[in-house]
Amino acid sequence: MRIYLIGYMGSGKSTIGKRLAHLTGLSFIDLDKYIEERNCRSVPQIFAMEGEDAFREKEHKALLEVSEFDNVVVATGGGSPCFFGNMELMNKTGITLFLDVEVPVLARRLAFSKTERPLIKGKTRQDLTDFINSNLEKRRPFYEKSQYRITGTEINPEEILRLIEKG
Repeated sequence: MRIYLIGYMGSGKSTIGKRLAHLTGLSFIDLDKYIEERNCRSVPQIFAMEGEDAFREKEHKALLEVSEFDNVVVATGGGSPCFFGNMELMNKTGITLFLDVEVPVLARRLAFSKTERPLIKGKTRQDLTDFINSNLEKRRPFYEKSQYRITGTEINPEEILRLIEKG
């Protein structure tokens, strides 16, 4: 079984993914961490040294690799579904779940995030909200190709399992 969690940064993909993996006994892969390990550089370093296009190519290559792993929950990057046919690859090779969280919640979470995120670095709260709205408008058509959509701020892994089991 292969489960892909997709959604905007700050939607809880890594947090939910770890809990879901623990609950199911599957392995957990954070795609950004996987990329960092393979490239011996952090995501912000890759962005700074090589640019977003190079990062997206590395991301696609990493996704191709993990799409061959068995029994995993994969927390993808927020932009992963939007490039190189990645959404189609994930739908073909596993179960896709879109964690759909409202913009004010995303902005609050990201404003207080301890993780350095290159695309939002240095933005004011209003700039961040505007950026999320604009970016989500572009990304939503990709996210909505997901097999399942889960909304809310307190997403429960048990609910996800029940949803998957119903098919």
